[in-house]
This record gives sequence, structure tokens and C-alpha cells, in this order.
Amino acid sequence: MRKLWHSLSLLARRRSISSCSKSYSCDAPFNRCTKTHELLIQPNEFITTPFRNMGTLVQKTSPIPSRQRKIMKNSQLEETFESAETTEEMLKAFSNMEEVFDERELGLASLKIGLKLDREGEDPEKALSFANRALKALDKDNSNPSLPVAMCLQLLGSVNFRLKRFNDSLGYLNRANRVLGRLQDEGLGVDDVRPVLHAVQLELANVKNAMGRREEALENLRKCLEIKEMTFEKDSGELGKANRDLAEAYVAVLNFKEALPYCLKALEIHTKGLGQNSVEVAHDRKLLGIVYSGLEEHEKALEQNVLAQRILKNWNLNADLLRAEIDAANMMIALGRYDEAVGTLNGVVHQTEKDSETRALVLVSMAKALCNQEKFAECKRCLEVSLGILDKRERISPVEVAEAYSEISMQYETMNEFETAILLLKRTLALLEKQPQEQHSEGSVSARIGWLLLLTGKVQKAIPYLESAAERLKDSFGPKHFGVGYIYNNLGAAYLELDRPQSAAQMFAVAKDIMDVSLGPHHVDTIEACQNLSKAYGEMGSYVLAIEFQQQAIDAWESHGASAEDELREAQRLLEQLKKKAHGPSANEIPMKALPLGKTPAITRDSKLES
Repeated sequence: MRKLWHSLSLLARRRSISSCSKSYSCDAPFNRCTKTHELLIQPNEFITTPFRNMGTLVQKTSPIPSRQRKIMKNSQLEETFESAETTEEMLKAFSNMEEVFDERELGLASLKIGLKLDREGEDPEKALSFANRALKALDKDNSNPSLPVAMCLQLLGSVNFRLKRFNDSLGYLNRANRVLGRLQDEGLGVDDVRPVLHAVQLELANVKNAMGRREEALENLRKCLEIKEMTFEKDSGELGKANRDLAEAYVAVLNFKEALPYCLKALEIHTKGLGQNSVEVAHDRKLLGIVYSGLEEHEKALEQNVLAQRILKNWNLNADLLRAEIDAANMMIALGRYDEAVGTLNGVVHQTEKDSETRALVLVSMAKALCNQEKFAECKRCLEVSLGILDKRERISPVEVAEAYSEISMQYETMNEFETAILLLKRTLALLEKQPQEQHSEGSVSARIGWLLLLTGKVQKAIPYLESAAERLKDSFGPKHFGVGYIYNNLGAAYLELDRPQSAAQMFAVAKDIMDVSLGPHHVDTIEACQNLSKAYGEMGSYVLAIEFQQQAIDAWESHGASAEDELREAQRLLEQLKKKAHGPSANEIPMKALPLGKTPAITRDSKLES
């Protein structure tokens, strides 16, 4: 089955560049695999030599032995299977092969059918059946790794991902990764391993994203880019798309600083290879605008958006152009150019269908501009129409509708209509809870609900939402993400409000530790966490520690110079208060150490009960 192995190798190369929705699509395959592996069944060659009977003038051939007839028949079945183009033809040929080949000999054929079924995506259960059959046939000796076994495991990971069996998928893909690592250590050619390794890393990123583990997925996407860099020329379009994919992944975890160089690299490659007016350049510039917005460089963001719009207009990509115009209006709002934003949106709204999601998004942006102008009645009318459209589309586009509900809730929050904002966020949460890949969004929404409940005095109700948010965002973004720090800071405020200073101090200590790493010790939010920690220790009567952390806050404010003079004076006033209390009649405290940080604590109710 040498030809079958070669076809599987080429199929693996195609899969490695097309195995997920964020895949690196490419017309040029990875270099052809030339190595023949020990598990392949070699085709038998035979020659029938005619001979002349000495007693006649008639040339006769000797009868073909039964063994050779069997070999010929098997070879013909293999050729028929290899030449099959459609799934139906392959399945029919495979059925004929089942009559003469044993299960081990059918391993590669089972793998090829499984790969084709998975690529078509129409019958994942049948693909799973062939994948399991292939693995059982090819993985007879667990201690002897092979590339076909790695391909089987990658296929099983891919099919289980389609079936939303994410834990099973992750298990198969991790095992495939280990097998490929062993093959590399044993000296198997990189041209053989790379396409399968790329497919495995890409699928791992997909599965981890679907499980909400976005920070871990980034590592797999970085490895995908490294494989591409070793495989393609430095200015290849494949590397442009790979850099943009990685930039998008960083944007998804709100890490705009890390996204920027990858986005700029993608733009550089696509501009050089395709010219300024290519669609790929337009997509790069749209993304770059989002990155600059995240970095609060709104003028640069708008500049990139305008350039992208010109290209999209030249290519008559009207749907993308409408979205870009909405983005541009939002950038104008961020710059305080409200009238200009409203004018842009008025031009866009007439190009949208009456009950379309796009019209709803236009109205939400319009409401944002009107809200900033304090035109609250007009703002509410826009929001009400938008909600009427979105309500009908919850089942069709749950994630997009959830995002819009979250944005609308912010407008109600700005207008101090907190109850309406909370109700909308709860609707958002109900939609996101059914989407496992949106765990990061679910955590952010839970955090906002907790914050609003805290703001409106519903402290006890706020705590479960904040706890849930912290756990989800840690899983999605990692334990040191600044968003996790904000949640712990809010939890500390909640416990302080409930007169539980020890629990509050623990939460503030974690918040400060996270913000020291993610924002730096002189960031205003880090300083606030430090002062909160000082306050909690003061409430506990532990004035030595309270004074220590308040002094740290003062030192940090001093580094801001004249821009923070008021904050510095207030911090100094609080320090003097603490010193007076420390020397007062209630200062007979038992000296204590700061609460240990260690790992970021898993939040449970029992762990926070006061002793």
C-alpha cells in the first residue's frame, strides 16, 4: 500500500492547513513525504515469463499459481480504492477489500476514509468509527510509535471536537503530540512530521478555545506559527495569515500590546506580496484598527479603518464595508466626535434591512453617541428598537446577540438605570452559558453583574457572581490577568462591606499581587488595591501591616508627580490616621504577618468563613 501511504501524507498536509475555522488556508502543500514506514504493506511484484513448448509451435503460458492470483486480486482492489474520488466510491471499494484483507491490513484504508469524512464534516459519527478502527489496526504495539498512529490520534481529536466531546478530543491530541515528539527524537524526517504536528497544534488551539482556555490556546498557535516559519519562505502569504491569526487570538484575550507586532507583520507581508489594494491588507488594517482602539490610540485606529474602507469599497465587499463603518463610528465616539459618529451611522442605517442584526448594531452605536450627548430619550428609543430586533434572533445568533445585550446594558448603566442593566446582563449570561467556547465572555458578564449588585448595595448577592467570574477568567486568561485582579479587588470590597476584614485582606492581597505583575506597581489600580489592603488590615486592628501597605501606596503616588498631588495628599492623610490609631488605647494588637499569597486561591464559601 505504498501509494495509499503517499496519498495519506498529502492529505495530512492539506488537513494541516485547513483543519479549523481559523485555519491557515494555503494552496501550496507541505513538501511531499517520501519515507516508507514499517507498518505499510508493500505491493508484491511478479513477472509471468512465457516459454515455448519444445513439442509444438504454439506458444503457451504456464498457469498462474493461486497465490499469485490472490496477490493480483489484492493489488487490483488496492488500485480501485486508490483511484476512488468520491466518498461513495471509497466506501464501495473498501467494502470489497474487507472480503480479502484482515483488520491490520485495512488500517491505512480506514484512516484515509476517516480523514476524508472528517474533512467533509457531514457524518462525524461515521468518521469516528473509521478512526477508531484505524487506530485499533495500526496501534498494536503501544511502545512503537509511528506517523500513521499519530495521524489516527489527530483524526480522533478532530472528530471528537466536531462532536463537542472536548475532553476526549484533548486527550487524543495530547497523545498525538507525545507520539510526534518521540518520532522527532528518534530522527524521523521533519518533512514527514511537520504537517501532522501543525494539524495537532491547530486542533489543540481549537479545543482549548472551545473549553474557554484561551491563554493555553495561544501557546499552541505560537507553535503553529513557528512550524509555518520553518516551512515557508519568509514573505509567504501563509505566514501573513498565520501572523494575523495569532494577533486575533491575542485580541480575544484583550492583550493588545502582544497582538500589535503580529498584526503589523501580517500587514507588511501582505502589502509586499499582494499590494496595497488587496482584500488581505484590508482585513489586516481592520484588525489593526481594533488593536489600536484597545491600546486607546483612537486616532491611529480611525486612520487604519479609513484605509481599510477604501479597499473594501474598491472590491464591492458591502457587508464588510458596513461593519467597518460601524467600527469607525465607535472610534469617533471614543474620540468625542459624537455628531460625526451620528452622521456616519445615519448613512449606514439606511443600507441595512429592517430586522437585521446589522441594523440593531447600528442603533446600539447610535444610542452610545446620543447617551454621551445626554440625549437620553432618543438614546432609549434606539435601544428599545434594537432590543426588539435582537429578541427575535437569540436562537439564530446567540453569541452576537449576547454581545449586543452586554453593550446595551452599558448604556443603561451610564444612565444610572442599574436594574435594567442587570436584567439585560442576566439575559446575556443565560445565552453564554450554553456556549462553552464563550467561557471568557461569561466570566466578564458575571463580573459586571457582581459589580452592579455591589454598587446598588446588594452585597450578598454580588459575591457568587464575582466568585464565578474569577474562576472562569482564571481558566480563560490565566491567574495573572489584570481582569482577574479587578474581580478580586471587588470581592475584597464586598467582604469589607460585610464586616469580614480577614477575607477582604486575603482578596485584596491577591488583587495586588496580580496587578503588580500585569499592570505594574505604580499603576493607579494597583495603588488602589494596595490602599484597600491597608484598610482591611486597619479594620482588623493590624496597624503595623496597614501602615506598611499605606506607605507603599504613598511611594507609588509620588512617582506620578504633579498629576497625582490630590491622591498623594489623601494617602498621606490616611497614613497619619493609621499612625494615630496604632498609638491609641486599642493598639494592643498581637503582631501578625501579612496573609500568605501562594497560588491564587480557588474561591469557595467554606474557605472564606471567618475563624
